[in-house]
Amino acid sequence: MTITPDQLGMLFDWDGVIIDSSRQHEESWERLAAEEGKALPDDHFVKGFGKKNEFIIPNLLGWATGPAEVHRLSLRKEALYREIVVEKGLEALPGVHTFLDRLRAAGIPTCVGSSTHRQNIDTILEVMGFTGLFDDIVTAEDVSEGKPHPEVFLKAAGKIDRPPERCVVFEDAFAGIDAARAGGIKVVGVATTHDAATLAPRVDRVVHQLDELSIENLCALVTAR
Repeated sequence: MTITPDQLGMLFDWDGVIIDSSRQHEESWERLAAEEGKALPDDHFVKGFGKKNEFIIPNLLGWATGPAEVHRLSLRKEALYREIVVEKGLEALPGVHTFLDRLRAAGIPTCVGSSTHRQNIDTILEVMGFTGLFDDIVTAEDVSEGKPHPEVFLKAAGKIDRPPERCVVFEDAFAGIDAARAGGIKVVGVATTHDAATLAPRVDRVVHQLDELSIENLCALVTAR
């Protein structure tokens, strides 16, 4: 099967793929725990990586079960995160800007598919000067099921009018990789959160930074059986 670049669609997880704000997220949980007088399990951040707050708060932290309280804590955690980002700044991961420019020049549409809240992404895009680099965004507010459910990536593919089988997902987290797989989408693992050897059995290709990939690589990846 021959495919042209403009028939492809690229779907990006956010944290660990476009940016690395793991420290900012961890600090926001710490600030929230201090505000609320709550305890944080030692392994909470690793276990919750890539999952929605609405899962983390009741299931991993055990802080609340009522929907209203879970929602309040979730919104406060994200507000603290944005405060930290504005206070301390944030940069894109190496190779991201080059790769996005390469996709745009080839006429390949892009969409973010993330468990992150939209206001967080909008804030970071502004801080980094990346506003307008993506064709669309799907965030936590747009889905009812979090990763590893494929909803976020299937909606992202729909936003750019591409069938899942013509798309590539870029992910660093196991939950997101499983979501892409469940949606029938090829996956590139980005070796930021996990090392390349750990990612390799789970994905179609591993990179350390996005600009390692050429347009030809992407076409070959989508057409490979």
